Amino acid sequence: MMMTKSSKLRIAFIHPDLGIGGAERLVVDAALGLQSLGHSVDIYTSHHDQHHCFDETRDGRLSVHHIIPPLPRSIKGKFHIMFAHARQLHLTMHLMCTSAHQYDVFFVDQLSTCIPFFRMFCGKRVVFYCHFPDKLLANGAYVEDQRGKNLSILKYIYRFPMDWLEEVTTTQADLILANSKFTARVTKLHFSSLKHQLKVVYPGINTAAYTSPIDVSDPDILQVASQRRTLLSVNRFEMKKNVALAIDAFSILRNKDPNSSDVRLVLAGGYDPRLGDNIRTLKSLIELAQSSGLTYNVISPSQSRVSIPSFPKITPNEPDILFLLNFTTAQRSGLLQAQSTLALLYTPVNEHFGIGPVEGMICGLPVLACDSGGPTESIVYQPADQRTGWLYRPQPSVWAQALEEVCHLSETDRKALSQRARDRAQKMFGMEAMAKSLEKVLGEAVSMGPVSRTEMWLVTLAVLGLLVVVIFWYGSFSG
Repeated sequence: MMMTKSSKLRIAFIHPDLGIGGAERLVVDAALGLQSLGHSVDIYTSHHDQHHCFDETRDGRLSVHHIIPPLPRSIKGKFHIMFAHARQLHLTMHLMCTSAHQYDVFFVDQLSTCIPFFRMFCGKRVVFYCHFPDKLLANGAYVEDQRGKNLSILKYIYRFPMDWLEEVTTTQADLILANSKFTARVTKLHFSSLKHQLKVVYPGINTAAYTSPIDVSDPDILQVASQRRTLLSVNRFEMKKNVALAIDAFSILRNKDPNSSDVRLVLAGGYDPRLGDNIRTLKSLIELAQSSGLTYNVISPSQSRVSIPSFPKITPNEPDILFLLNFTTAQRSGLLQAQSTLALLYTPVNEHFGIGPVEGMICGLPVLACDSGGPTESIVYQPADQRTGWLYRPQPSVWAQALEEVCHLSETDRKALSQRARDRAQKMFGMEAMAKSLEKVLGEAVSMGPVSRTEMWLVTLAVLGLLVVVIFWYGSFSG
């Protein structure tokens, strides 16, 4: 199929877990953007919880196909990546046996396991969107210019085939995209066999979803509203997101500046009780708040089916720190647009891109982020007359000084910074810009013509072999 300007594509998105997170937000907005350009989009996933997902994936705006696998996510919290590969292969086999033939091109992200199968057995072109290599995240957050932790022999034996599989299947993609220049550079550095030139397509957001009017009578909005000045953090409750930095800096600010007694900190993010990391992270953050002498409360939206863990000594009314689990779209927009919100705090180090800063900027919020990774591409710190936020090393005392500056910005400076942030976000990170870039890349992939299947047999057989081993091992373990 030769792609022309008027050609409308039939596109299948493959995403492993359609929950609440930055990668999921990108998939949703990319699909919506391509639909708005007239293309047909279907999303296939191995997990889609109607009570823990973005609204667009459950209200009919997007066509989502939830293919339930016979395999678990893990066994006793172990072997996550092995089962992730196996679950995606189950999804791939389902598609190959049913509807794969009806699509012009596949858009795959996060897991690359399926790529050689769609190319080998379906003859379809595949575009892979790289958020960040899993091999670099297996032992915690990636720290540039530092050697990874020494692995035990057993961990090395387990990770070696998983890392090989990730690299060799990624290289099978027809075109590879990255979410930032940082991710593109790091991926090329650590995938030695990768010959592709990665193209950067920044995640884009639906600006209308962040700037639409808020219903102030909505119970979920009333739940989070406050006249107190607010510092906002939006991140999943994971250790690698480094949210403790916000609490430490906030504690220093409160102790240092007597005029900050009316300032509160809202920590909003996705929380999944299936994930041990989420449970441990929330517990550690609450313990940190308590040891810092800060009052807190833990809430979730009224319609949430996720039970809130029980914690001692909560403060229901006007706590210093509000933990908001699995916020609604309305709550997110309400907090970002509130006149009382002073800034968005983005705490991850070496974040691959980070949609959070863009969400803040589109709502006119200045952003305080770490001086590494993707935020250095989305936020302008210098020169001062172009500033949209602050980039500082992840040290609590340094961040506390920045928070003091945020709290004492003049109204004139705040308005100017707010307008610059909005302008930059709309120009560089809007959904329309992302959709047009993806449309061009997907069209380029389709225009490559028939897939050459030579030199693909080894990779395909290796992946199939891994699947057989996993199924046999799981059957032995569970039987």
